[in-house]
Amino acid sequence: MTQDTRFTDRTDRTDRTDVPFRRGFDRRTVLRGAALGAASPLFPAAAAPAAAADPARGNGNGGGRVAGPASWRWLGTAGWRIDVGDRTVLFDPYLTRFPTGLFDGAFDPATRLRTRPEVVDAHIGRPELVLVSHSHWDHLGDVPHIARTTGARVVGTETTYHLLVSLGVDAGQISVVKGGEVLDFGGGITVEVVPSLHSRNKKCAYFAPGTLNAPPARAPRTISDLPEGDTLAFRVTAGEGGPSAFLMGASDFSERAVRGLRPDLAMIAVPAGTATHRYVPRLLRALDGPDVVVPVHWDNFEVPLDGSPVRDPAMDLEAFLAQVEEVSPATRVVVPDYRTVYDAAMRPENRR
Repeated sequence: MTQDTRFTDRTDRTDRTDVPFRRGFDRRTVLRGAALGAASPLFPAAAAPAAAADPARGNGNGGGRVAGPASWRWLGTAGWRIDVGDRTVLFDPYLTRFPTGLFDGAFDPATRLRTRPEVVDAHIGRPELVLVSHSHWDHLGDVPHIARTTGARVVGTETTYHLLVSLGVDAGQISVVKGGEVLDFGGGITVEVVPSLHSRNKKCAYFAPGTLNAPPARAPRTISDLPEGDTLAFRVTAGEGGPSAFLMGASDFSERAVRGLRPDLAMIAVPAGTATHRYVPRLLRALDGPDVVVPVHWDNFEVPLDGSPVRDPAMDLEAFLAQVEEVSPATRVVVPDYRTVYDAAMRPENRR
């Protein structure tokens, strides 16, 4: 999750205003999606077998193939699908988006975990790599299903590793990282792991802290069974010659860790408060003013992806955009839409 102000401060969630598109982008109306349908439990009676390896996809390190042109699809929350030629990389893919009461003032930490395979499978393609920033449910929730059914390699923290294994994912599919690693997946796809931080509320706290250094006593059943487990960011270079993108899962960061990354694109989590001192100015300066900034984690992640994004009113998107423009006026800002495929420069290719 991003900054958790809403856990200690009740916010009026009836304001569903339009999302302004800056720097020449059209204004699009924000609509509430249809109600969630029936969902099946994430916690399986028995773990599903992993999909057999597809020789055409290689062995998870690109098989020596040269990557083709890159495209980007926002999966809502902090999530992305990155297609590089015929190869797919996912970041924090949370697609089931079940209700927890978070957005109507009745948050229930005992909400049961669940995944909807038909929803997840419709959005993920055939991923060979899944990057996980941290282990809260709105980042990790659908990863067990994806890993078990596609055989994709998962890169994440030790906590992510133990949680996934307890949920039936083959330990051999998971790469544990700490930050600082530069991983070459072949064909021009490289991933630099960046040590990062989870965002904080006004009391400098957040939901479900903690780490795991062993499997939990029982497999997770509720959202509170998924601790944060430390937070990572990633710099992904998508294909020969780029672009490079900085991917965040929460609205805080280690200033020293991100200096020198200089990404072309920066997918930046919008903060819900001011606990992180001078968040936008410090981050953009540390990143040396990316060419493109894409705000993420500002949407209501409990409504489906089949419409336009619904605003989380706890997030002041306009203030974020204004700060980006003030600090880095040469940076182009793209406010993403669920149904748009973007090219390597984050310009719309088509509507899905």
